[in-house]
Amino acid sequence: MKIQGRMFIWLSVFILAVAVIYGFWAKEPVGTTALFMSFGLSIMVGYYLAFTARRVDTGAQDNKDADVADDAGELGFFSPHSWQPLVLAAGGAFAFLGVAIGWWLVYISAPLLLIGLFGWVLEYYHGENQNQ
Repeated sequence: MKIQGRMFIWLSVFILAVAVIYGFWAKEPVGTTALFMSFGLSIMVGYYLAFTARRVDTGAQDNKDADVADDAGELGFFSPHSWQPLVLAAGGAFAFLGVAIGWWLVYISAPLLLIGLFGWVLEYYHGENQNQ
């Protein structure tokens, strides 16, 4: 995490320099504002990573002699048989299609989105998978 924190802090210094130079040279407020906001976002991420790196154990990414397999571990639990992502994706596809075709399709796809979202979140709270 130390490396990532330093990278983001150096990126924010670069973006700040570019924002100042661009602001004086172009005198265009929208691009200058976007660059200063990018500076703010990158300094926040860099500060968070540097702040967190001091409080956690050293990871494999901070060891120069580490292998890729040293940072491997459990990624989490993934449901092997869930149909809910398909329902959620169909609802999202119809909602975005409604922007192109007509807003009436967004209203029709809202229940499909809610069924998919609540079904996926609450999948292991009812039914045959309750005790997993």
